[in-house]
Amino acid sequence: MAEQRKPLDFNDDRGASRSTWIAAALVVVIVGWMGSGFVLPSETPQPATDDDGAIAPVAVTVTRSTPEPVTLWFQAEGQALPDRDTSIRAEASGDIAEVLHRKGDDVSEGATIARLSAESAEADLTRAREERARAQREFDNASALLERGVATADRVSQARATLAAANASVAQAEQTLDNLDISAPFAGRLETLSLDVGEYIQAGTEVGRIVDNRPLTVAIQVPQQSLRRLDNGQPATVSFITGEEREGTVSFVGTSASSETRTFLTEVEVPNADGAIPAGISAEVRIPTGETQAHFVQPSTVSLDPEGRLGVKTVDADNRVVFHPIEIVRAEIGGIYVTGLPEEARVITVGQGFVNEGEVVAPRPASDDRAEQTAQGG
Repeated sequence: MAEQRKPLDFNDDRGASRSTWIAAALVVVIVGWMGSGFVLPSETPQPATDDDGAIAPVAVTVTRSTPEPVTLWFQAEGQALPDRDTSIRAEASGDIAEVLHRKGDDVSEGATIARLSAESAEADLTRAREERARAQREFDNASALLERGVATADRVSQARATLAAANASVAQAEQTLDNLDISAPFAGRLETLSLDVGEYIQAGTEVGRIVDNRPLTVAIQVPQQSLRRLDNGQPATVSFITGEEREGTVSFVGTSASSETRTFLTEVEVPNADGAIPAGISAEVRIPTGETQAHFVQPSTVSLDPEGRLGVKTVDADNRVVFHPIEIVRAEIGGIYVTGLPEEARVITVGQGFVNEGEVVAPRPASDDRAEQTAQGG
């Protein structure tokens, strides 16, 4: 019979006993570490509480604001247009005999720009005068014979008609001779001029273009909601893209809206006696339209309420947050002027994003923050 095997027994093995104690110690350490969050105090700051255990009001920084008079402006982009801009046309047919000015010249009203050859016109005038003289003799003879009873009244009437036609021919020939001079219709600058000596042109042909930019007219488009704020005679400040600034006057306010944009054409007349400002450049027009009382606030204080309205949060006498819908009436680099705030307001400048309307807060004047920062900086 085989010999029975005895089970292994490690009770007398010191190594096995030491491993058991090490494992037990590790379990104790892990359990203690996991439970430390309940035993040790948390480093996360807890909301501040008062003596009764209630949550303390949120601290915000406020600035006192009072309204001040603000000039309201209507502002729009426009384009500088010449006061007058027209084509120059030949009023007679003929060959160019003389060109007295060139493109780019400044000319006075009525100045002769070019002349046509007068030979043909003078010949026509001489012929018309001879025809008139003959018609005059015919009329005189017919009238004398009628008095003696030899001629009839019909012959006199026919002679009178012939004389009238001859007079008209002379007047037309004289006018043609006068029209040989191509003249400037008004004082201005010759923007284009396409004439050469010896060139033949027909009556009515466009030979050039003259522009008068003294004064300038700045045209802007005014939206429907701003139309009633503008009127003829209002002063305006015009800043040109060239950097120059001039004072002007509203000279025209349209009464019919554009079918495409629903805006109204408005014109501002700007003196330009020296002609230094060219026509066609861009310009910004600012027209004062009145005065109102408004608060000056920083753009960072403006927020939206749940309904999407633009407004500013203030603190009332009971230290509760109040949301005031506002309207921006003027914007500047350093801030904006708004209406809709009470006569005296404590505007929340720091912390407005963490409080809601109706909440009680702990307001602190902005001056205290500046003094504290100054002290810390020192």
